[in-house]
Amino acid sequence: MTHPITEPEGSPALIAIEEHWTEASIDRALRALPEADRDPSLVLNDHGDVGERLNDIGESRLAAMDAQGVGMQVLSLAPPGTQGLRAADAVALSRDANDIAAARVAEAPTRFAALASLPLADPAAAAVELERAAGLGLVGTMVYGRTGDVPLDDPRFDDLWAVAADLGMPVFIHPQIPPRAVRAASYGGLGDLPDLALSTFAWGWHLEAGTAALRLMAAGALDRHPELQLVLGHWGELLLFWHERADGLARMAGLERSVTEYLRENVWITASGMLDPALLHHALAVTTPDRILFSTDYPFQRPTAEQIAAFLTELPDAAAREAFASGTARRLFRLDGPDGRDGTDGPDGTD
Repeated sequence: MTHPITEPEGSPALIAIEEHWTEASIDRALRALPEADRDPSLVLNDHGDVGERLNDIGESRLAAMDAQGVGMQVLSLAPPGTQGLRAADAVALSRDANDIAAARVAEAPTRFAALASLPLADPAAAAVELERAAGLGLVGTMVYGRTGDVPLDDPRFDDLWAVAADLGMPVFIHPQIPPRAVRAASYGGLGDLPDLALSTFAWGWHLEAGTAALRLMAAGALDRHPELQLVLGHWGELLLFWHERADGLARMAGLERSVTEYLRENVWITASGMLDPALLHHALAVTTPDRILFSTDYPFQRPTAEQIAAFLTELPDAAAREAFASGTARRLFRLDGPDGRDGTDGPDGTD
């Protein structure tokens, strides 16, 4: 499977890597869960025309991409993916989602790639499904930091990280609403809508994702699997702003490298539609231009072509602009050659 991108004259092509969709049977299954198990953030998928856009991976989405100047979207299920489901449902519906995504990529290989959905409620099945998804041509996976009460750093997921590292499948850790007890203690009491906002997009989501990545590091996952590549949205889910303090955790845990080194060597950062020059400049102070990637967080964020073009001028030079716009995504997800591999260096610098 190939994913060639034609670059518009005078500007780099745009590959957006955090672009969401949903599938009707998964959405129904998530909403049918008992109230105690249901993800309250699902209501955000109903805001305005978001639900309609999530359900479309056809012509309307392509038209929106064209309006933004986006050449390719890397599709991923909207939160909480299939991780909110019980094991048997998660296994079946993850397979279905991956088959649908792979079919859409096959129909429009110059416009779409896709990240796999995994049934983390069944860790062994998740590892098997990641292998199958790689065979379908999917280019990585999106996961969430917790499945029920089980965090990503639980030992039962170690085989999954081994498979991801071996296959060169990047693991995107997406934000997730905090557990109910945490929401009650830290995010409640302001009113229904403020409580939801505080526990999701305004704050809680990002602490959850950053903490999940930090726990994976502290548990030694990147020491056991040094080829494992992680992706964090929203300019690094706060970790880039706290990396030096987090280095103390690495010392206490007896890790082989510092958190700062893991961030620079195993973690890739995307913008998630937050086109704020201050965030860009801070990211460039911590990591390198070839570690940051463009994304719009469609359809939750929808920057215009003009806003995107203006933001690209904030990159320090043409090479950095090309890397941010598409070059780093091509390399990380190996998007240009047969079977999605361009025949050049992979994300870890190996062929």
